[in-house]
Amino acid sequence: MITFEIDTEYIELIKLLKATRIADSGAMAKILVENGEVTRNGELEFRKRAKITKGEIITVLGQSVQVV
Repeated sequence: MITFEIDTEYIELIKLLKATRIADSGAMAKILVENGEVTRNGELEFRKRAKITKGEIITVLGQSVQVV
């Protein structure tokens, strides 16, 4: 599991995917979300700009990211 620390109130989902290098680009991050490859706390997330806050777990292509 990847731990990703934020120092703001939230981070947008596609920015998180880019920052953790799960997605190589913003376009790839958008495609992952649109294709239903992303879960947020165990539920599918289709909003590219969803506000991810501390304590949430994002899973993409078998990789999990915990936001702290």
